[in-house]
Amino acid sequence: MTGADTQVAMPAEDLEDLYENAPCGYLSLQPDGRIVKVNKTLSTWIGIPAEQLHGKRLHDLLNTSGRIFYETHFAPLLRMQGFFNEVALDLVASDGRRLPVLANAMERRAEDGALLFTRVTMFQAAERRRYERELVEARAAADTAGAIVKSQLDFEQQTAELREQFIAILGHDLRNPLASITAAGRMLRKEEQTDRSIKVLDLMQGSVVRMSGLIDNVLDFARARLGGGIVLDRRAEQLEPILRQVIEELRYSHLDRAIEVSIELDGPISCDSSRIGQLVSNLLGNALTHGTPDEPVRLSAATVDGKLELWIANGGAPISSDAMTRLFQPFFKGEAGTSQRGLGLGLHIASEIARAHGGTITVSSDDKETRFTFVMPLD
Repeated sequence: MTGADTQVAMPAEDLEDLYENAPCGYLSLQPDGRIVKVNKTLSTWIGIPAEQLHGKRLHDLLNTSGRIFYETHFAPLLRMQGFFNEVALDLVASDGRRLPVLANAMERRAEDGALLFTRVTMFQAAERRRYERELVEARAAADTAGAIVKSQLDFEQQTAELREQFIAILGHDLRNPLASITAAGRMLRKEEQTDRSIKVLDLMQGSVVRMSGLIDNVLDFARARLGGGIVLDRRAEQLEPILRQVIEELRYSHLDRAIEVSIELDGPISCDSSRIGQLVSNLLGNALTHGTPDEPVRLSAATVDGKLELWIANGGAPISSDAMTRLFQPFFKGEAGTSQRGLGLGLHIASEIARAHGGTITVSSDDKETRFTFVMPLD
């Protein structure tokens, strides 16, 4: 018997087993962001069978802070450069525990540039994240100990400065570059462009409109939580022009959607017209996002019996009773099948604007339509 005969035969590597039982989590996302494939390792980590994860989004597996980071950093940078390395995320397991991971993502595109799918790998990072948290907590404890020796007057002054700086960053430093992008896009649209360039410019404009809305919502949410509240500048003025402007902006960013409008307002209305425009933008944007694409979104505004009545309706599946009770809570989002996911602040801010005007927003939803109705007294 030769030496070769005595060697132990090594089995061929089982690629399916290598994928399913890899020392890291694997998942693949469709172009619309839905999970189409996930390995056994990841499903075991979070305690959810793979078949139940199919059709969900990576966004749905994250905690609140992770969802905000996903919307504002992860997804935009992935779309821009096609990959992302070592992103710290927290998955939420079936029993509610938080699972710290480091995620890497890479897009796979066809020869014509069309997105085929996105591959994501995840590695458990509990020890690393625990060490980082301990450092952050140690620093926070030291800062707290130092702050205790300061007077209450100094503390209040620092809090006020922090509030003003934060609001200034959102209201000025983020809006200025956004305005520049808008102006540049409009200039380019006036020049001769290829079909591909026109499509890219339209996508940019839609992103600008959406980002502007996100900034408005986060800014108002920050003001409310930091003590400023929703500020109104009420005056008697014609409301129809601002409503038309909001509608046209959303039409421009949703060129494939139909919006039917009926406005019958009797004279000037005492209100903060820019705030009412923001309310309508949030409600109309919500209807365009969650409504059935092949049915029109309808908007009606009228003065009736000493009140302003404005409603927006869309077709599609009705809102569940559970979701109905949480619609206006901050950061709450339903399960609509769309990749255009925001932060869940739009309806909350709309309800706060309505309340500041002494009005209300109510919701009705059935198999025929979902309707949001804003009513405000005119006196």
